[in-house]
Amino acid sequence: MLVRTIKEGMNLVAVCDSNLIGKKFKEGKFQLDLSGDFFRGNETPKKETIKIMQDMNPKEATFNIVGEESVNTAVEAGIISKQGIKKIQEIPFALILL
Repeated sequence: MLVRTIKEGMNLVAVCDSNLIGKKFKEGKFQLDLSGDFFRGNETPKKETIKIMQDMNPKEATFNIVGEESVNTAVEAGIISKQGIKKIQEIPFALILL
């Protein structure tokens, strides 16, 4: 998983499965564009990713989570529920916006 955190003004956590970087997925009028730099963070083990997610309180941060492994890790961390997961071309994603 790639994890990127930004703590300038608004706290932001972007988590994406490494194998999805550089790809675009489109379904109807919706798309996941993973080709830019937004999700290009540091390769991070699951245990550390969970800690990062839990340390960045969802009430104080925006989360962008894309991919099977990343979404499942966010569920395990208690950041999102399974009901909050959406899919575009069978790629799961979740957003938590302030």
